[in-house]
Amino acid sequence: MYIHQKDEWPRFHWDEERLSAPLAAVRHRQGRLIGRMESLGFRLREEALLDTLTQDVLKSSEIEGEILDRDQVRSSIARRLGMDIGALTPADRDVEGVVEMMLDATQQYDRPLTDDRLFAWHAALFPAGRSGMHRIRVGTWRDDGSGPMQVVSGAIGKERVHYEAPGAPRLGREMAEFLGWYNGPAGMDPVLKAALAHLWFVTIHPFDDGNGRVARAIADMSLARSEGSPSRFYSMSAQIRAERNDYYRILEKTQKETLDVTAWMDWFLGCLGRAFEGAEMTLARVLKKARFWEGHAGESFNDRQRKILNRLQDGFEGHLTSSKWAKLAKCSQDTAHRDIMDLVKRGILAKDAAGGRSTHYVLVESAPLG
Repeated sequence: MYIHQKDEWPRFHWDEERLSAPLAAVRHRQGRLIGRMESLGFRLREEALLDTLTQDVLKSSEIEGEILDRDQVRSSIARRLGMDIGALTPADRDVEGVVEMMLDATQQYDRPLTDDRLFAWHAALFPAGRSGMHRIRVGTWRDDGSGPMQVVSGAIGKERVHYEAPGAPRLGREMAEFLGWYNGPAGMDPVLKAALAHLWFVTIHPFDDGNGRVARAIADMSLARSEGSPSRFYSMSAQIRAERNDYYRILEKTQKETLDVTAWMDWFLGCLGRAFEGAEMTLARVLKKARFWEGHAGESFNDRQRKILNRLQDGFEGHLTSSKWAKLAKCSQDTAHRDIMDLVKRGILAKDAAGGRSTHYVLVESAPLG
């Protein structure tokens, strides 16, 4: 029996005493992080915001197995927020849709959450009306026309059902109760409200697809409310992506037990605390990047070099080779080689000692400024 089948649904409860210490710790770290970010200059704060929002979009999609193009995501966010990051990469409709949903949730965090707003988010996520090869109902609740909504894993014939959502006839009533609670008086700490909103929405599972991404957007919206600010300097989605197995495990366990959701709330608070640690890494990266460009102020770089040097400092995965340079910069192999050799000659890149076919290049660490 799932929690939505129990007589007391949806009267959630939890052990306030058990959660008081982790909640206080998270709130303290949240305040310190916001204070640190607000003490930065405008350009550094803007860079940290763009980096965080980009990670949030990318990682929330990765949790569902969808890989988006980082440059497209970054450019879409920068364009919508009026940030000057130089040349912008055109973005596909699916990228624009995810960005649109996330920014509406966090930048307009103080607006009520309504059926129509959720439908608009869902339509933005699936602009072609399809999830992969399958046509889905977009911008409306599911109808279960092809059977009950289930979360399933495993090969065909060996499927394992992890969860079965409430039947479609219940959705109008279920969502009305959820939205009434969400838009109602606070009554509880907004960080705890973020945790419960995430769980409650994903348990109802009202859409044919995209429920996880919408649930995380709702949680981000609640966290923005908890801070009274649209500026995001940490990514809960990035941390959930890093802990994806635990995330799915605690969700499944919670939905199969009782309306005592203490364990889920405790996990959410812990994950949020670890997301703050990721924000410290973002801050360190932003400061390091600023020192790099300050140290090379006045030097000339072409657009390809500037793009790849920024990418190296934004968390480049794997090794930089001339082939990867050519692919990222959308140029020929010869042009990539000339770009790299110019930077090697200037002492900005260094060739890895391995040499041969495995030759790759690393960014030379600059001495601290001042």
